[in-house]
Amino acid sequence: MKRTPMTTKSKSRKPRSPKPVQQNDIEERIRRRAYALYEERGRVDGFAWDDWLQAEAEILGAQKPKVKAARGSRC
Repeated sequence: MKRTPMTTKSKSRKPRSPKPVQQNDIEERIRRRAYALYEERGRVDGFAWDDWLQAEAEILGAQKPKVKAARGSRC
């Protein structure tokens, strides 16, 4: 009977979740948009937080699925 050499079982790697990559992508888009806002203002310092929040609202607002209001529900 012929014996075959034992081979180590290759470790199967689980595919990485796309979430971390996606999160980094979103953060990079926010960063770029915030910088664009800074440039649009003429590179005036002191508004970094405002630029970041506006860019975040624009980017994340574009990401959220639009939810239709239920019929007959009015505020």
